[in-house]
Amino acid sequence: MSFTWTPLRLKLLPLLLGAAFAAPSQAQNLLELYESARAYDATWQSAKALYDANIYRAEQARANILPSANLAAGASRVHFENGFAPGTFPPIDRTFTAQTGTVSASQPLYRPANLAAYEQGKRQADLAQQQLTAASQDLIVRVSQAYFDVLAAQDTLAFVRGQKAAVAEQLASAKRNFEVGTTTITDTREAQSRYDLVIAQEIQGENDLRVKKLALDSLVGRPNVNPAPLTVTELPPPNPADPQAWVDRGETVSPSILQARQALEIAQLETEKARAGHKPTLDLVASYNVIRNPNGNQQVAVFNRTDTGTVGVAFNLPLFAGFATQNRVRETLSLEEKAQADLENTRRSVAQATRAAYFSLVSVQSQVKALEAAEASSQSSLDANRVGYQVGVRINIDVLNAQSQLYLTKRDLSQARYNVVLGHLKLRQASGTLAPEDLARLNTLVATPLAQ
Repeated sequence: MSFTWTPLRLKLLPLLLGAAFAAPSQAQNLLELYESARAYDATWQSAKALYDANIYRAEQARANILPSANLAAGASRVHFENGFAPGTFPPIDRTFTAQTGTVSASQPLYRPANLAAYEQGKRQADLAQQQLTAASQDLIVRVSQAYFDVLAAQDTLAFVRGQKAAVAEQLASAKRNFEVGTTTITDTREAQSRYDLVIAQEIQGENDLRVKKLALDSLVGRPNVNPAPLTVTELPPPNPADPQAWVDRGETVSPSILQARQALEIAQLETEKARAGHKPTLDLVASYNVIRNPNGNQQVAVFNRTDTGTVGVAFNLPLFAGFATQNRVRETLSLEEKAQADLENTRRSVAQATRAAYFSLVSVQSQVKALEAAEASSQSSLDANRVGYQVGVRINIDVLNAQSQLYLTKRDLSQARYNVVLGHLKLRQASGTLAPEDLARLNTLVATPLAQ
């Protein structure tokens, strides 16, 4: 079941953000950048190459149950010498060329080990598909994380610059009041100290944004990526609203669980192959052989040409192999037991990760609600301190602290909103249900800004 999104306006500082970042003519949305990363990211390309290799390996196992044919040819120089009793026949001493050609074919009729290997090949192909699915899900999360890291860094820098403008205004006010004698030099120095601190925070914010942009560029293989901003401030809770429902869903679709289950089936088939070492084999075989001696004749007991054709069955029954087969069976049974334990461990790990992702998402959504309330309270506190400062019941440091608290709350709220979006994706990744279609739905939350 897919979740739906509720679009709202993002409560940021549009004027400061527009002034701080002049957007290019077109921004890239999340789905577009994911497609770019699929074509560029080395980690995903490595997983895709491994998937292709496993598919071809699986096809090789099918060859063991199909017919095989061979052509062999050769030429040799033969020296023929024969002596007879004196007075009977003259001795023969000749050298000639012998040419041979053989076409042979076989079709397995009963080879249980080959059939088990063929079934293993099919499981290997399924396993490779699940590995690629897991790599795709990981790429979705990595691209989304880098995408929202850039947006969060942009918001943080915008808030710092907003705080810088507010502190600069407070500094100017403190200087004016000191000049007319209504405040002490302490107010001016406090405002100057806070202004210098904000300047340092602005430098740090600019560098953090630069680093986050470089990380996104290197992931998607594009220079100067400009991610489109979010257009919502609230997302619905996870649906279904029951962590066990997400765990149950992961039992059937999680790539990790499916890989472990297929690994168990491959181990069971390996045991079948080992037990086949006690069983007979039966093949249908046919061959056609030609021996040609251009210089031969009956007088030298060598015929010019000999043609031989055979068709039949070949039966083989293993009798004793030094206990190798019995020990191989014991080995595969132990590996089968290990695969069963690995499957159970994977189930528990996926269930734990899914529950943790679910409660983390619920928690961060509650955090958004709390930060929205804190933002409103911080704004009211700032307004009250400004009025108190103007009438003389508050000092300058009170206003500066209120300003700092407001912008820190705005920054934390912005980050929490991005964490909610990422939390939805990580919950789906943990349960194994994450797909590119989820990015398509998420893409409705971003909007391309107009050219400045």
